[in-house]
Amino acid sequence: MKSEDVWKNVHSQREAMADTWAGLSADQWATASWCDGWTVQDAAGHVLASAEQTLPNFFKELAGAGFKFNVFADRGARRLASHGPDELIRRLRARTSTTNHPPGPVVTWLGEIITHGEDIRRPLGLNHRAPEAALVAVADFYKNSNLLIGSKQRIAGLRLRATDAEWTHGDGPEVAGSLGSLILAMTGRKEVHADLTGEGVAILASRG
Repeated sequence: MKSEDVWKNVHSQREAMADTWAGLSADQWATASWCDGWTVQDAAGHVLASAEQTLPNFFKELAGAGFKFNVFADRGARRLASHGPDELIRRLRARTSTTNHPPGPVVTWLGEIITHGEDIRRPLGLNHRAPEAALVAVADFYKNSNLLIGSKQRIAGLRLRATDAEWTHGDGPEVAGSLGSLILAMTGRKEVHADLTGEGVAILASRG
């Protein structure tokens, strides 16, 4: 997928995420997301933090967190979450045409909004499916990446097969499910294992 097409999908998924947020109740904002230790509102803060981040500010904030990425991410998420739902929605809508980003390939930010979008929607029982081309681009990126989330190592020796798209990867015991669910599994969301089938699911679950 070309860079301009990646950004079109990033922007459309941010707009869809803002639409989802606009329909949430106070109880839903306070629900635990699929990001460990974060509520839906905290996870929303992280989504916005990534969307607003610039290269110089990224290194400044990372240095301020002692170069500990988890500390850096948690601080940013909670700081922005504290602004409240209305401000989160307004500011994410303002990022549906911008292309600023921290260091990394552009597809990283498509993976970011798709994955964290599901971290927010799934525990709330909300359904959303990104375009197949976007999901394929993210799955193809994650299958070869160990950076931060360790996807390549997590799925080594397994065959992943999407049941709703023409996408497979690897050899070995099978893990089958929707492509969105496979992406979540690659990024370590154990909650999604209930939506997957195959003898490889138990192996995947043992890897964290």
